[in-house]
Amino acid sequence: MSQSQCTIYRVHKHLRNVNMKGYEPEVVSIGPYHRGKDNLTMMEDKKLCYLHLLLQHKNENIENYVAAIEPLELEARKCYAEHISLNAVEFIEMLVLDGCFIIGLVRKCNMIYLREKNDSIFHMDWIINSLQRDLMLFENQVPFFILCKLFDLIEVPNQHSRLIYLLLNFFNSLFPGKVYRDSKDRSSAEIKHLLDLIHSNWHPSFDWLDFEKNKKNEKKRWRFVNNATELRETNVKFKRIEGVSLFDIRFQDGNMLLAPLTIEDRTESLFRNLMAYEQYFGDNQISYVTDYVKFLDCLIDSSRDVSILSWHGIIDNWLGDDEVVANMFNKLTDSIAGPGIRFVYADVFEDVNKHCNRRRNKWMAKLRRNYMNSPWAVISILFAVVLLLLTVAQTVCSILQVV
Repeated sequence: MSQSQCTIYRVHKHLRNVNMKGYEPEVVSIGPYHRGKDNLTMMEDKKLCYLHLLLQHKNENIENYVAAIEPLELEARKCYAEHISLNAVEFIEMLVLDGCFIIGLVRKCNMIYLREKNDSIFHMDWIINSLQRDLMLFENQVPFFILCKLFDLIEVPNQHSRLIYLLLNFFNSLFPGKVYRDSKDRSSAEIKHLLDLIHSNWHPSFDWLDFEKNKKNEKKRWRFVNNATELRETNVKFKRIEGVSLFDIRFQDGNMLLAPLTIEDRTESLFRNLMAYEQYFGDNQISYVTDYVKFLDCLIDSSRDVSILSWHGIIDNWLGDDEVVANMFNKLTDSIAGPGIRFVYADVFEDVNKHCNRRRNKWMAKLRRNYMNSPWAVISILFAVVLLLLTVAQTVCSILQVV
């Protein structure tokens, strides 16, 4: 099978071994890789219910949907990197059932009047949260052209921009930071699957990212920056900025400007799957998510660093424990290749390191590290300064008395 035809892979074992749960669905299987698992059977009944209600509402029969997907069966099968043991009938039935469930779900999220009163999915927030997470997973996908074909039957043919709108609206609360979307609509034929759609709609703003300058960075040697605690010692100030993409990090006049990042239960899984996507589909392109996570991994070594970023409003920690957040970022890039030669933040790193290596800032860092690293040390220094001033004052008074 040609690698160019494959768009849906399993995560390789080195990544999976770091955090297996981060790549596996909690409530629903989509596609063949997790099909039939015992912990996902509850949602299989919900899929059938959604399909039955859809057919009833449209006064159609399932044969129309099967007939529409049947010519696409071989093309869809080639999208999976692993051998699929399902026969043609089983495979088509799976595509129809899973595809109709996804489309039915996002339509009901957008159009309340389509929901049934007893639909448990919309009665408990945790189910929607888990579905948002599961539907973006790297391994839990069906080809996007299958969704487009089914959407043609369910709504109006060739209105795929509306399907994209419904999907992005469904995933909106999954993003942990501000989303920047290109004003140019991406053709549905270019979209591989739902994770690809998410990735292509969450990136730096192009007025921030200088592609020509980024190409020059390929020949530039750069080194990582220190953690937030050490940077603060060298007079780096952290400031929260609003209204920009999460990835738009700047360093200006000693100020590191970062957009707010919300850390909650699904954040790690989102980052892991987007980075896995970039590992398989990089093709020498810029890996925004991998580079961003590596940047934060540099800033965060311990709970103290998380506390500093939280204090400045940059991290909004819904997990509660700063140590948990620190451990998360310290492990996120394990078994991840990169950053690559087109590292997005190479210039930021260079500017930060220049700032930190200035003599005055290095001296301040040494002073803070050696003499001001605890409240008692600060009190001792202040006491010594006061004592010195009193001694000088006493000496001056003695001299004046003699004169």
